[in-house]
This record gives sequence, structure tokens and C-alpha cells, in this order.
Amino acid sequence: MNRTDRLYAIVEDLRAVAPGRRSARQLADRYEVSVRTIERDLDALQQAGVPIYADVGRRGGYTLDRTRTLPPLNFTPAEAVAVAVALRDADSSPFARAAESALRKIVAAMPVREAAAATELADRVRYLAPVSAPAPRQPVPSILEEALAKQRVLRLLYADKDGTLTERDVEPVIFMAAPKGWYLVGWCRLRDDLRVFRVDRILTANDLGEPVPERVLTLPEVPDHVIQVARFG
Repeated sequence: MNRTDRLYAIVEDLRAVAPGRRSARQLADRYEVSVRTIERDLDALQQAGVPIYADVGRRGGYTLDRTRTLPPLNFTPAEAVAVAVALRDADSSPFARAAESALRKIVAAMPVREAAAATELADRVRYLAPVSAPAPRQPVPSILEEALAKQRVLRLLYADKDGTLTERDVEPVIFMAAPKGWYLVGWCRLRDDLRVFRVDRILTANDLGEPVPERVLTLPEVPDHVIQVARFG
């Protein structure tokens, strides 16, 4: 069991027995690691804000305050990233630390596979610096969000700034926000190169059911003025 899985399992173990206690030795035996490793794990969880408390004495041990924790949350990767994007505006507020802590707790409560997928998806959502929320415009269609999250090829009917229409098969790479709205950056098969598509100029979009090739799964070099919106951990 890797450390991330073990941390998650420890929290759920303590939740299951609360208000009872588990000793460090019991946890070490259960997860086949040293007592010192368990103590480091518990310290890391406490530092992350998990309400774990220790009682000393012969019947002492570690306990979890169930009234201050949530059971496992069934957030999808896209939902977790949506929360991260929404919390991005808190960075300049007095609640910046609280927002960061809330996001860490959400990701910590997710199953390991979904948390990893959310982390990868978060790296594909960017803002132009300086960061500012896009002006209110046409919302991003769900099919674009799903295609980016699932890495599926899209067929777009797109109108350029002059109103010229083209049909393009696009392999989505990242979403990018700017003052004029959201953009989809993707590999355009028509132009055989990366292109930037303003979302409100995408007239139709269809999922072709084709996985994006491996060459696009590797993020391109991103300029310094394009920064990551959401960071987990």
C-alpha cells in the first residue's frame, strides 16, 4: 500500500471506530509499517487539518472527531476542478488559506484514482496572468468540458473573427481563461498545429468517440503569462 492509500485508510479506520481509539501500534500492525511511520502519517493528517486527537495512558490512542469530518465524497474529477476554479477568486481575499485547506480536504476524501485524475485535469485549466475572472459570456458547453476531462476528439464548427466558418477535428489540450472569456486550446487536425478556439465562437461540437493520441496528452510548453488555475496539494 502506498502512502496516499494508507493515509486515506487511516482516516476511514479512525472514523469507523470513533469515538473509540486506535493505538499507533495497532495501526502499524494493521498497515504493516513501523510505529514511527504511523506517527509521521498521523502528524501529516493533523497538519492537513484532519481532526485527529491523541490521548495518553494505558488505554490511550488516536481518535477522530466524526462531527468535524465528512464521509468519503463522490466528487468526480471534473467536479473537484470546478470547485478549485470557483475557489480561485479567494486567493486575494482574507479567506485564501481557508479555501486552500478546503480544497485539500476535498481531494483527500476522494478515492486515489479520482484524485489523481482531478490533479491531471487541473493542470489543463489555465488563466492568462494577471489572473482575473473572465467577463460574463456564453457558458462553456458541457461537451467541451467532458471531452477535455475524458481526452476525446471533438468535431467543431467554428466561426473566426471575420465570421468565416470551418469544420475542424480538434484534440483538446487545455482550457484557458482571459478577460474576454474562455478558450479551448487544442491540436487542430485541419491546420496540423495547436490552435486557440474562443468558446463563444464554437457553433457546434460533437464528440467523435476517439481517444486523444498520446502525443497530445503531454502538455505543450506553456508561456509564463499563462498560469495554472487550480493546484491540489
